[in-house]
Amino acid sequence: MNLNALVLLLGVLAAASSFVFIRESSEAPVMLAAYRLLLAALILSPVFVRDLTRAGTTLLSSMFKDALLPGVVLGLHFITWIIGVRMTPATNATLIVNLVPLVMPVFMLALYRERITRREVMATGLTLLGLCVLAAGDVSVSMAHVKGDMMCLLSMVLFAYYLALGRNSARYASIWLYIVPMYTVAGVFCFIVALFFSSPFHAYSAYDVSMIVALTVIPTIIGHTLLNYAMQKFRGQTVSVVNMSQFMIAGVIAYVLYDEIPTLAFVVASVLVFAGIWLILVGKRAPNNEHPASGD
Repeated sequence: MNLNALVLLLGVLAAASSFVFIRESSEAPVMLAAYRLLLAALILSPVFVRDLTRAGTTLLSSMFKDALLPGVVLGLHFITWIIGVRMTPATNATLIVNLVPLVMPVFMLALYRERITRREVMATGLTLLGLCVLAAGDVSVSMAHVKGDMMCLLSMVLFAYYLALGRNSARYASIWLYIVPMYTVAGVFCFIVALFFSSPFHAYSAYDVSMIVALTVIPTIIGHTLLNYAMQKFRGQTVSVVNMSQFMIAGVIAYVLYDEIPTLAFVVASVLVFAGIWLILVGKRAPNNEHPASGD
């Protein structure tokens, strides 16, 4: 396993921790999404200014123009996810949001002419089988949840699209020249939407502030940034399959912090997902998989 693979796994690990800080924070959800993005852009602004100076300040307007689409898509993903999980059972939401490998090949083909390979199909099949095992018996099929299920489905598609757009970060000399404008656009977008539902003017406890900072640093700056970086180094389907391990990581964290004991279905599903990840990440790859933008 090479350094890039470890970077991808670290990104997934960091992103999977977000539920802890969201659960522990009392801030309104959409405002919380805005804070994590705007604070991330603020913290990263020194490295952005440094790299912008090296690249030439004339690129600033084009960077924010390029960041408009992925930024709005990321903001919409956060908002629709928050709405969706409040309208449908947690198991339904978990199942739907992990269906990214089903739609990622469509975006990669449409945007970059990248076709899914047979090895990727097998790895995707293993991980989705694991997801089905996890959801079996727990997924609730009801007309009462259909709106929430559809909202989660939309959020999943938006997440896949946002990840696919991350491949465009390769056009810049530095990942920060893509990430910081994108976080800024997404944060401003979420903040404007949040103002219709809540106010930023209220008392903040030290614990709430610490949760916002942790949400900013770990799953956002580390997690999302490394996932976007991984889209430069790996094929889109590889990133989407490895990202499915978030439920495994979240399960371990929930056991350690909240004494939520994993079920047998969780263990079986984890084995299947791990097998799929090993196949796509560690197993011998065909020559046409070596470059992230190559086809079948």
